[in-house]
Amino acid sequence: MSAAAPGRPALERIADEWLDPALIETVPVDWVRRHGLVPLRWNGAVAIAGAENAALQAYEDLSLLLGVEAVWVTAPAAEIQRAIDRCYFRRAGQTDEAAEQAGQAAVAGGAGTPAAREADDLLAGHADAPVANYVNLVLLEAVKRGASDIHIEPFANTLTVRYRIDGLLYEQPRPPRHLEGALTARLKVMAKLDLAEKRLPQDGVARVRVGAREIDVRVSSVPVAEGERIVLRLLHRESTRYSLNELGIAPAMLAQFRDILREPHGIVLVTGPTGSGKTTTLYATLRELDTAHLNVLTIEDPIEYQLPNIGQVQVHPKIGLTFARGLRHLLRQDPDVVLVGETRDLETAEIVVRASLTGHLVFTTLHTNDAVGAMTRMVDMGIPPYLLAAASRAMLAQRLVRRLCPNCRRETTLTATDAAVFGQPALAGRPAWEPSGAGCAECLGGYKGRTGIYELLAVTPPLAEAIRKNVPPAELRRQAVAAGFRDMLDDGLDKILAGVTSVAEVLRAAGTRRD
Repeated sequence: MSAAAPGRPALERIADEWLDPALIETVPVDWVRRHGLVPLRWNGAVAIAGAENAALQAYEDLSLLLGVEAVWVTAPAAEIQRAIDRCYFRRAGQTDEAAEQAGQAAVAGGAGTPAAREADDLLAGHADAPVANYVNLVLLEAVKRGASDIHIEPFANTLTVRYRIDGLLYEQPRPPRHLEGALTARLKVMAKLDLAEKRLPQDGVARVRVGAREIDVRVSSVPVAEGERIVLRLLHRESTRYSLNELGIAPAMLAQFRDILREPHGIVLVTGPTGSGKTTTLYATLRELDTAHLNVLTIEDPIEYQLPNIGQVQVHPKIGLTFARGLRHLLRQDPDVVLVGETRDLETAEIVVRASLTGHLVFTTLHTNDAVGAMTRMVDMGIPPYLLAAASRAMLAQRLVRRLCPNCRRETTLTATDAAVFGQPALAGRPAWEPSGAGCAECLGGYKGRTGIYELLAVTPPLAEAIRKNVPPAELRRQAVAAGFRDMLDDGLDKILAGVTSVAEVLRAAGTRRD
């Protein structure tokens, strides 16, 4: 404890177990923030914690609202605000109940679409705006559960809401079907989209807060037969930014990749489908660079996270700022390292190659199935093989797999069939791990979180010569394997035997080997 105000015990910190969301059910978050008070379960009684300068009248008002004779205590102002955010975040707002209230309001003509603030606070309820309250609870529950996307899908007789968690979609309680119009309107208002336009796809960005943490929400609306389908992508602006050590890259591969990062020029391609973690890998890579002494510039669509000491440019195709045009201008900014969010066309690919050949280290992404396919894709775009051979330094392909829950995973053995799929029949019978059937309280279906599986194809002189000769992909792969290349299935098998993930997850993400 710290020095107490007269007659009031003083707390240095507020423990999570003292917070009870039931105590604040009827207390607006704006009120407690303004007065700097939070109710607690402390020493077997209800207590009200406030900063030393909190008004005594506010203590009395909150005691009256709670209907109890509360103990008054003090705590540092910053700790009070953190406790408020934690308590309201844990408040068990039921989306199905909120949907029912919003549906009743919509039927009664009371579901308005209030103008969005700069950043809506998801912890603040809107008793006078049921639809807005329901939207806030849907977003807040998605944040609590670590969802990356929210899908709102209208059908003939139903309106479904699904969260994408660890790469898979999970259906949530369904709101009333007639709520679709008001729900869509509210989301469009938040993202500053055209409410009247229901025939064309639209994209926008909303900004919301969970206490002091801000989250950007990319809103995509597409007209379908039964209305408008909305997908929300949640981008946590203050989320943990991973280092390369935390991505699940094998130590030997990581050491090889870091050697490539020391190259003064060349192209490093990161490949994989949408949602495979390419942006996370590239951001982690940029954090490894000496940005204090290097000029690092990026051009992205969109800028997902702000990076310190790095210049980031957002493309705007509607006003002519494409990847190719923006990259041309970035090269006049004396860069040492350039990140191009995606190489989509020949014009961008040509500038990427030219930049790498004129003394720049260039990182970019491609949508290909594997590392070898990146070379084929660049040649198909129209890049001459001899230029590609001279410019390329490495291709890193990746997928994301779900991690087994360490609390409830169960031991099994690698079957002969599975061992054969991975090209390692001698490993049949080796100990492995699989998810428990229903999972536990700590996980979702036996899995918790995700990690990556990777393959790194470094362009050695013999491989560069094969690229220059434009050998077929199968031959290029054969030469790479002969030189020690290990693909994603090999990396996945290592993680299976280590108990990190399961056979089913690796095969779901990477498929079977295509020789």
